[in-house]
Amino acid sequence: MESIWQKDSKLPSFPQQKGKQKTEVLIIGGGITGILTAYFLTKNHVDCMLVEKGKICNGTTAGTTAKITVQHGLLYHRLLKNYGAEFAQKYLQANQHAFTCYETLCKNMDCDFVYRDNYVYAIDNREKLEQELAALEKIGYPAAFCEHLPLPFSTAGAVTFSHQAQFHPLKFLAAIAEGLPIYENMFVKQLQGNTAITDTAEITANQIIVTTHFPFLNRHGSYFLKLYQHRSYVLALEGAQDVNGMYVEESKTGLSFRNYKNVLLLGGGGHRTGKKGGNWAELRQFAQQHYPQAKECCAWAAQDCMSLDAVPYIGHYSSRTAQLYTATGFNKWGMTGAMLSAQLLSDMVLGKKQDVSDVFSPSRSILKPQLLVNGFEAVKNLCSFSGKRCPHLGCALKWNPAEHSWDCACHGSRFDENGKLLNNPANGDCHF
Repeated sequence: MESIWQKDSKLPSFPQQKGKQKTEVLIIGGGITGILTAYFLTKNHVDCMLVEKGKICNGTTAGTTAKITVQHGLLYHRLLKNYGAEFAQKYLQANQHAFTCYETLCKNMDCDFVYRDNYVYAIDNREKLEQELAALEKIGYPAAFCEHLPLPFSTAGAVTFSHQAQFHPLKFLAAIAEGLPIYENMFVKQLQGNTAITDTAEITANQIIVTTHFPFLNRHGSYFLKLYQHRSYVLALEGAQDVNGMYVEESKTGLSFRNYKNVLLLGGGGHRTGKKGGNWAELRQFAQQHYPQAKECCAWAAQDCMSLDAVPYIGHYSSRTAQLYTATGFNKWGMTGAMLSAQLLSDMVLGKKQDVSDVFSPSRSILKPQLLVNGFEAVKNLCSFSGKRCPHLGCALKWNPAEHSWDCACHGSRFDENGKLLNNPANGDCHF
């Protein structure tokens, strides 16, 4: 299942390191977050290395719908209610700075960067939209209400952020990655102190940044409690509709729309990894009903880490790891999440203080309602009878008939029919 980005671009290849190596900063994970972090560190003349277990950008980054927006669902009402105006403003400002960085980097780059308005719509709950607009007014952001949308079904309207953007993520990263100290086919199986162990090399670093989507070290940070993973699906449809914008329903399981050239990207069918959901069948049924003349040219799936409070975890891996960092839990907004992570992490390595670091601190309180849900799923799956168990923490694996994979509902690890690892946090294959 290649995404349209993979079919429409070619990424550079990088060598493999061997033997004993040393570097100031080691970055583990070659998706967009890791590559941008390596880019900023290199620009600041920091000795660094990035290692990727396979080929760069072959996981979550390749599955994105690549919307660059500071509008992350109906989030600001929630942030204002739970954390207050200063917190919500800091979150907004950090993402605005990330957006500006994309504008600057993409200005002279062939990566299909175009400005588009972004819309978060509701099917039948206008009150949710009005609450979000009131919150945005309180923190000083000029959002607007849109009554009528060019979508093939009725809605209660949408909250609109103008002058947002979309792009081709792999064309962008192919340009960014050129000349960076990146090494492929280097699966970090374990960390021994400040040394990363792979099949071919031992790399010692003064500081280590983990950008592996879901942090794979269990002994620090309690990410197995703080995160769960959500799967979603995309169809690329030729001859469907030009929606002239980016649209997403406020619900996690709703539909999203955006165009790329003459193709409509229809997203949805989502569910917690390891659970049942609509997947491509739901999208194909929708397309058949509303775009019967359209031709499906591509289909793929994506997987996102979801935090307890809808805010990413960016910073020290835990309060006890001064030289170990991570970035995760982007809650489906990985483009701005990746950029602001790269900015924050590179500044932390350089000793620069960021006044938004407290907003994204991985050590903030975990006493949130989602913690109970995550705990319940873990206990239920640990107690479930199954001959196939996830090597991460031993949860029962469930068969995913749509994708022919074995999925873990506890933390989102996935394996193919033969047990080969597809998605972490498991750090190795499952031996059936």
